[in-house]
Amino acid sequence: MRAAVLLVPLLLLAACKDEPRFEERYDKAAKEIEARAKAMDADIAKSDAAAAAASEDLQPVAKPSNAPPSSGE
Repeated sequence: MRAAVLLVPLLLLAACKDEPRFEERYDKAAKEIEARAKAMDADIAKSDAAAAAASEDLQPVAKPSNAPPSSGE
């Protein structure tokens, strides 16, 4: 029974040492966020380029002519 009482604090202490520090977790999260942001920027640039290329392929649309002015009657 005494062994169990002494073993529990040792196990808890050992579990706490495996936990990464705040700075390590923050740095890891910051790197992941930066990588995601760069990937999003690349996707946006790619879609903007595709949209620009697609709009160049389209024929210009003729403007509709204006209706003759009303005589006021």
